Amino acid sequence: MGIKRVPLVLLCMSLLPASAGLAAEIHGRSSTQFQSFNNQLLNDTRQVELAEYLRFSITNIDNDGKFSIQGYGRGSQDFTNGEGLNGRLYYLYGDYRGLFDKIDFKIGRQFVNLAAGSAIIDGAQVDLKNVGPVAFTVMGGHEVVYGLNGEFGDASNTVFGLSAYLTGFKTTDAELSWFRKLDGSNVTRDIVGGSFKQYVLNNLKVYGNAKYDTTAEAFNEVLGGLKYFPRSDLIFTGEYYKSYATFDATSIYSVFAINDYQEAVFRADYIMNDKLSLNLGYNRQWYGDDGHANVYEAGASVRPIEPLKVSVEYANRNGYYGSTNGVIIDASYDVTKESQVAGGFTYDVYQRDSLTGEETARRYWLGSKYKLASNMAVSGRIQDDVNARYNNNVSGRLTFDYNF
Repeated sequence: MGIKRVPLVLLCMSLLPASAGLAAEIHGRSSTQFQSFNNQLLNDTRQVELAEYLRFSITNIDNDGKFSIQGYGRGSQDFTNGEGLNGRLYYLYGDYRGLFDKIDFKIGRQFVNLAAGSAIIDGAQVDLKNVGPVAFTVMGGHEVVYGLNGEFGDASNTVFGLSAYLTGFKTTDAELSWFRKLDGSNVTRDIVGGSFKQYVLNNLKVYGNAKYDTTAEAFNEVLGGLKYFPRSDLIFTGEYYKSYATFDATSIYSVFAINDYQEAVFRADYIMNDKLSLNLGYNRQWYGDDGHANVYEAGASVRPIEPLKVSVEYANRNGYYGSTNGVIIDASYDVTKESQVAGGFTYDVYQRDSLTGEETARRYWLGSKYKLASNMAVSGRIQDDVNARYNNNVSGRLTFDYNF
């Protein structure tokens, strides 16, 4: 079941005060959630569980304030389906910044993100900076992979990466990186990637990134886009995205022939005033073998009176593999400064292909939030899904958040 004992540690740490030791301080958030839902993996039997999410940061450990410890994890106890106590440790690492004013390093479980790839690792990341206009990153360690019942894999699953990126430029970001995954001595992924972002004339942003998988000898991701904002309340966005699914070299799926996917996105966002904002969008999708689809979107956010906000989103898709029409309506009302109520409705009409009739899917939800103190709040949400599979599928969540 993976890291069975971690949730107990996390639950105990959530009881720590806001400061510990002579100088060190502990801050973060504890989120305790009581949940009830139909577990689709267990023939839709009702599952009732208690979960604890804990994020914390320990700072001021040393006199110079350069060293800190960061952690985030989840523990859960199932009461109905025999899954028992389970948990995930998402990150827990020591972070030291400014060694010789040039080196930052993190050691422990952490999320690493390079232009060429990302992963959760048990390992280290070292950043070399203040050596000129280019900074460097080196990272590596055991790759952490989560399954339904915890972590899986073994010590031979490792990840390594290198990155060089511009630093000190206000209007320009750029990075070149290399990302490699290994299963023992076998290279399963070997990706070279790059990203950039450039602001032009204070009203234009040009950006993009690309990844080339040398094991598959193909670009598995390419993105290019621009945002034009002639005024602070108006933004035009245009993007082109292409992806080609590649798999680990040791996976059976790596031998299958697949099509690439492409899409072009055009969008406009306009904040008319503090009462009304609008957005329009068009998305052209290509699936290969002459398959394509068109997606049209429109939305508005309205605040007719100060405590009330209503958002409406409509989308229409037609083309490859059927068509859909759908609308989402969400509303929230601030009863007082400490309390809020909200609700929403989703309605979708879809046709899977030309040989089937139309089907509908609906979702109804209600929620509320109450601020008990400046650092404590309780919230709840209940929803019901009605679709081709369920006449009703009720789920709910009650949450207590504590910031320390």
